[in-house]
Amino acid sequence: MTNQPYEPYEGYDPYQQQPPAQPQWGYDEQQYATQQWQGQTWETQTHAPVQAAAPETAYLPPQSYERPYVAEQQQQPQPQQAYSAPQAGAAPAPTPAPGGPDAGFGPATLAGNARVTDAQRARIEGRSPIIEPGMQPALLTALLGVLLAATAPISSYALVVPLVILQAVTAAGWFRLNGMWPARQGIALAFLGGVTADVAVLVAGRDQAPAAILGPLGIWVLLTLVLQLRSHADPDTRMYGLMATVASSALAIIATGYLGADPDAVSVGAAAVAVAVLARALPLPTPASVVVSLLAAAGAGIAVGGMTGLGAKGALIGASAAVCALVGHRAASYDYPSRFVHFTAGVALPLTAAAPVVWILH
Repeated sequence: MTNQPYEPYEGYDPYQQQPPAQPQWGYDEQQYATQQWQGQTWETQTHAPVQAAAPETAYLPPQSYERPYVAEQQQQPQPQQAYSAPQAGAAPAPTPAPGGPDAGFGPATLAGNARVTDAQRARIEGRSPIIEPGMQPALLTALLGVLLAATAPISSYALVVPLVILQAVTAAGWFRLNGMWPARQGIALAFLGGVTADVAVLVAGRDQAPAAILGPLGIWVLLTLVLQLRSHADPDTRMYGLMATVASSALAIIATGYLGADPDAVSVGAAAVAVAVLARALPLPTPASVVVSLLAAAGAGIAVGGMTGLGAKGALIGASAAVCALVGHRAASYDYPSRFVHFTAGVALPLTAAAPVVWILH
């Protein structure tokens, strides 16, 4: 007798039920195909979760209606597939995307980005990233300007006292305005440059003020460059520190121009800056506030110039000093500064920026 292949016969099933159509893959492959991702990813945290397309019955094993012989064949060990179905209740590990660990991430969201600065958030929300110092720093600026105007006619040594305060606040405020705090070495270096220029002017006299001011300025730029080259920080940090230190030192040294200018011009310029900053802090629209500040500074220049003998020239000095003061005021308002910036750079920069004009126009 020849061995015939064992084939199922129709009479075996008493109810004549037709077996359901079987898929082209096995049980393991079908379970893997219907498995849905349940883990938390970058996308599922910020977007609505993807709803499973298959019903819950997709997790049930398929029912077989074949003969026992066929079931026996299916129970035989199958070669291991290239992938296996994940166990129930355990989320499979995500497959890393090509191109780096972050290449598969979706777009960053604003709510989850902790590195967004206040200025960036203000721009996103439609607010201005510029915050003006306000009335309190303006009052301090006016007080310091009055001290400069009052001590200038007395003597150079009396003028040095408020000038040194101005240079110290300028050095600290510029570093804080650039986001570098605490930068004690840079602040000390910039302040020391201003004091060196003060001493040089006091020793050389007002007639030699240009050389006494420009000499320390060149020396401090070279000194700052040498110190930054000896730093072990990365190149970007060294360049940023170099620029901040050079600018802060230059501002502190340029403020010595009050000491090298004529005392009457110092009184007119400092008084004009005090009035201009107070007028700028008034609750007015920006264009109107600027116009009022310039007119008030010119009027203060005429008034103080009449008392000191400068006459109409006082209006020119006062208006020019006010323009520079408004530039310094604007710089101290940039990029959502903190309260500490307002009470350092916001106080000092208007007076410091006006020093070259007072020195030149005296």
